[in-house]
Amino acid sequence: MDSDDISPNKPGEPLTLLVKQDLDPLSVAELEARIAALEGEISRTRKKIEAVVNHRASADAIFRR
Repeated sequence: MDSDDISPNKPGEPLTLLVKQDLDPLSVAELEARIAALEGEISRTRKKIEAVVNHRASADAIFRR
């Protein structure tokens, strides 16, 4: 995935800055820490998506009665 595909019109957005960061100066330990942080953020984001979907489904169930 090209970094421009993520947020082409928002150059100051944290995600845009993250994907454009130069990884060359980072050590293996720093890269592993970065991966761990990103995996944590992925997990947090997936949980939020699940909560939103469940909340929406609950609301839909109430109003369809």
